Amino acid sequence: MATTKPTIVLVHGAFADSSSWNEVIATLRGDGYPVIAAANPLRTLHGDAAYLRTVLDSIEGPIVIAGHSYGGSVMSQAIDGHSGVKALVYVASFILEEGESTGELSAKFPGAELGSALHPVPVATPDNAEAADLYIEQDKFHAVFAADVPEEEAALMAVTQRPIIGDALEEKATKAGWKNVPTWNIVTLQDLAVPAESQRFMGERAGSKNVEVDASHAVTVSRPETVALVIDEAAKATAN
Repeated sequence: MATTKPTIVLVHGAFADSSSWNEVIATLRGDGYPVIAAANPLRTLHGDAAYLRTVLDSIEGPIVIAGHSYGGSVMSQAIDGHSGVKALVYVASFILEEGESTGELSAKFPGAELGSALHPVPVATPDNAEAADLYIEQDKFHAVFAADVPEEEAALMAVTQRPIIGDALEEKATKAGWKNVPTWNIVTLQDLAVPAESQRFMGERAGSKNVEVDASHAVTVSRPETVALVIDEAAKATAN
């Protein structure tokens, strides 16, 4: 008896958009998976998670979610108690425990060079509070975010990057949905945004299946076939 393929939901992180998953999407669709790339708002951790939850609630049948970078923080918060979610794939990502923030874990181990490359732009939140949108300086984007992506492609990524409100990175998680769902963790060994040591620590703490890849933080662009393969493995391993 054939099993129903789960819907794959892809959640981008900061300084990226859903197009960063394009080649991953092409491979997954070629393998027969329905795919949704959610547009992560990148405004507040809890608001972003609430938005993702509405996407998940609109899907019938089993779901496998993959989150890149801050997208992992969002999906851990969003999926808590959702019966449709069968597996989580963290991609160069954060696996937050309750009470932890993305920024806290990004600084837990040495090697991160992203902080010094950020450029804040003052913005007002919907309730008129002062905040700062964070961008990676375009001339530093290739080196710190996407070193193994061709330079011309990285330059386009730098121009089209989505900023994140800085406070979202300091907001503490109140849910750790990964505790009740099988998890996979892609560790990027050449990562200058989230050091591999930090990714490895979080994956081991969560009991994830760690898959180490010689790639930069932009692994969904530089190694899409590997990312798609791990997502496919997670989907098959948790199929009913």
